[in-house]
Amino acid sequence: MAELVSLMDIDEDDKHQKQNDSQKINKGKSVVTASDTKAIPWVEKYRPQSLADVAAHRDIVDTIDRLTSENRLPHLLLYGPPGTGKTSTILAVARKLYGAQYHNMILELNASDDRGIDVVRQQIQDFASTQSFSFGAKSSVKLILLDEADAMTKDAQFALRRVIEKYTKNTRFALICNHVNKIIPALQSRCTRFRFAPLDPIHVTERVKHVIEAEGLDVTDGGLAALVRLSSGDMRKALNILQSTHMASQKITEEAVYICTGNPLPKDIEQISYWLLNESFAESFTRVSETKTRKGLALIDIVREVTMFVFKIKMPPDVRVQLVNDLADIEYRLSFGCNDKLQLGSLIATFTQARSALVAAAK
Repeated sequence: MAELVSLMDIDEDDKHQKQNDSQKINKGKSVVTASDTKAIPWVEKYRPQSLADVAAHRDIVDTIDRLTSENRLPHLLLYGPPGTGKTSTILAVARKLYGAQYHNMILELNASDDRGIDVVRQQIQDFASTQSFSFGAKSSVKLILLDEADAMTKDAQFALRRVIEKYTKNTRFALICNHVNKIIPALQSRCTRFRFAPLDPIHVTERVKHVIEAEGLDVTDGGLAALVRLSSGDMRKALNILQSTHMASQKITEEAVYICTGNPLPKDIEQISYWLLNESFAESFTRVSETKTRKGLALIDIVREVTMFVFKIKMPPDVRVQLVNDLADIEYRLSFGCNDKLQLGSLIATFTQARSALVAAAK
């Protein structure tokens, strides 16, 4: 009996030990999940989940929403610059169409996936040709999402043309790209095209304010204006700048945003423009070089910002035209990796010529 009791004790001890271990593991899992939630980039955390949440392009979104509601969704081709809501719109459409069956009814292929002619003939064709049993889904039509379709080879696009025609009865295709001219005309004619323009500053501001409130951030008016300006209508860029600036400093000011992104401050551009328009060649070269080195500025950024500053200055149209044309040439050469010192000399020489033309025009 003593032996039996001792064995039973051992079994109970083992059970207690296993329960404790499982509790520890579960606790560990919950901690990881919480930290993962914090670690999610804000671009994904605040991605619109429904068509009502999409920040702008209400005319396009409402049209797609109406077509979805009436079960008359055509093949779609969404194009425009990055960060304007193309992928978010299509994913919101998919959630509306399929609900809980979302992952079973959609095939999503990105530029990172292999999308040559073999994938079109096998993976896409296999998915399109199989009959869908939509358990609980609102629509039995499946959706194939080809993100960054302009990266597909011409052969793959030609093969896709026939697949789209053949399986229209039970499959819809949504093509997303940045450059519509890289999509063959045969594919363009089979789709309803929607252009997503860069977002209006008002819409970017509204969405960024929503994120600021949700995260409880301390952002000044100047910081918000700088953030919207630097985003250039790209919502993804705006949220990335906001998150990176928040990590660098607790209070998000105009200066903090510019320092974090490495862009020259407006006051620095004003100072550099003053030197270019008033100082001698040698003096301008020394001062701009010193500022560039001290603040870690890229010459190509200086050229772009100075060009925008030139549009604000009063000068004769012919002088402005020549100056902007020369600045465009410098920016073009810098994009090919030409020597910074030589291009800085060219920048100062361009302004020296413009000054001579201004003096001549004043006489």
